Amino acid sequence: MSLSARVRIPTEARAGEVVEIRTLVSHPMETGFRVDSFGRRVPRNILTRFSCRYADREIVSMDLRPGIAANPYLAFRFVADVSGAIELRWEGQDGEVLVERGHLEVSAA
Repeated sequence: MSLSARVRIPTEARAGEVVEIRTLVSHPMETGFRVDSFGRRVPRNILTRFSCRYADREIVSMDLRPGIAANPYLAFRFVADVSGAIELRWEGQDGEVLVERGHLEVSAA
């Protein structure tokens, strides 16, 4: 399965400002418990991990479980203190990986 995500990463902030990242990833998040119209079990297919790095520091890290809805939406906030790269990373149960990148430029307060 090909992963894709819509990501909103701010490009500029003032030092000390709280910024928000929002993302929506396209993924069925099948639990393995659902059956199709023929009574066959739909195979499990989930994202297992999400993380975000900002200026070479991990600021968000989570394990995802089958209870997460299809097309997971995530939003989180952090304090901008330095300019740096932002990397969002999703990992799937079968080894698929999606990485989205951005850059946050932080100016003096």
